[in-house]
Amino acid sequence: MRKLVVLCLVAAAGVVAIRAQVSAAPFTWLAPGSAAVLPQEMTFDNALGRLGVLNAEGPVETKGNPFFEPLGSNGRACVTCHQPANAMSLSVDTVRERWRATNGKDPLFAAIDGSDNPALPQDRESSHSLLLNRGLIRVGLPWPPSQNPDPEFTIEIVRDPTGVNRDPVWGLKSAKPAVSVFRRPRPATNLKYVLAPDNGPFNVKLGVLLDKDPATGKPVSMNMMADARAGTLAIQAESAYHDHQEGKGHLSQEQLNRIITFESQVYAAQMWDNSAKDLVESGGPGALGPQNLQRETAGVLNSPAKPVFLSFDRWKTDTAFRQSVARGNDIFLNRTFWVRDVAHINSIGLGNPAKRSCAVCHNAVMSGMDRAPGWVDLGTSNFPTWTEPKTENEPGQLPVFKLTCRAAAKPHPFLGRVIYSSDPGRALITGKCADIGAITMGQFRGLAARAPYFSNGSAKNLMELVDYYDRRFDMRLTTQEKEDLVNFLGVL
Repeated sequence: MRKLVVLCLVAAAGVVAIRAQVSAAPFTWLAPGSAAVLPQEMTFDNALGRLGVLNAEGPVETKGNPFFEPLGSNGRACVTCHQPANAMSLSVDTVRERWRATNGKDPLFAAIDGSDNPALPQDRESSHSLLLNRGLIRVGLPWPPSQNPDPEFTIEIVRDPTGVNRDPVWGLKSAKPAVSVFRRPRPATNLKYVLAPDNGPFNVKLGVLLDKDPATGKPVSMNMMADARAGTLAIQAESAYHDHQEGKGHLSQEQLNRIITFESQVYAAQMWDNSAKDLVESGGPGALGPQNLQRETAGVLNSPAKPVFLSFDRWKTDTAFRQSVARGNDIFLNRTFWVRDVAHINSIGLGNPAKRSCAVCHNAVMSGMDRAPGWVDLGTSNFPTWTEPKTENEPGQLPVFKLTCRAAAKPHPFLGRVIYSSDPGRALITGKCADIGAITMGQFRGLAARAPYFSNGSAKNLMELVDYYDRRFDMRLTTQEKEDLVNFLGVL
């Protein structure tokens, strides 16, 4: 079980203040409507050590706070899918524990999107398999896209294991046609890094205008959601209220402001590792722990003077495990390999293939995201590099769609005019062939607290994540290099 440990500063005569454990864990799951007071600093146990969560503005009273209160009709709140113990996201271990503890009655399993298909019997584990096995939430998106009623491609259902895409009420041929895909909840933390806009009004990769905040008219980063469909916290909160909490009407401006205020001040990162020990000790690596995330400046691009996760040089002569972490950071920054067939990386004039390191794309200091809008077709959801079975005759958990680009449209830069995908990603918003399979890069913080990984939850652990990159780009990592990368990612 995860434990929450309150951190306090204990002064001693002539000695600097130190962190100390104060109390046993008051909760491992924060239910909507809980009248709790969250301390300014908290820690939660996970498989690799302890996650730190910092409320930068001080203790948070959850009672009456719209982030923690059920506002819609199904008993959920924002916190349902953004748990402090899971780095403000949701781990599959937590999902399974909630099923066991509530016999599947927790609002987390609401039929609307906590099940594989709202039409299935909701009292069965099999009806919630994607949430229980991968931590995935159903996302039903209108077809054709509201942004482009005349999309560049048609869409057909090839495989529909959950039945939701062929369902007469919820499916592609229903009265309100929709395409259902399944995605991981993104962490609602460290958002000053996620929301930091690129310089200027343009998406520098594609040469198109960035979306604008309707309240201010300023460009937004478009890095917050997997398909970049919501550019601001206000838009995302309103959408989640309707789509995930089944709310009616609109959130009040006060409710929106309080949700945004909470989300904007919370930071989460691993702060203790079972092997590396204290990650935030004096003189340690400057990127580790939530306090460093609060202190650093957002919107900085990777450079020799300021690498993505700053410096681990002090650990290069430390314990064996810390040396491994430092080597993993060096691999992340400097190990080059041939990046090929990635739409919006290799298709924008950088060459195909292009010799790059991980940090060239995951280039935002302190977060590991992309400073520019980061939607790219890495290949996890498109044939032939997807993480699902290679043919439609093999069993699979996710849907498979056949997307056919119209004759007048530009084809996908590497997959042509007919693409098979388990999640068309950004293309379900723009309707563009070039966007099929493109998913926005996520932040690297608090990874130990929120497995599984990738937007489709296909990597059960960090080694499976590293293995995918190794296969996808023929990196030819040694066993030791893979272990070093895993150890590095685990302390973030």
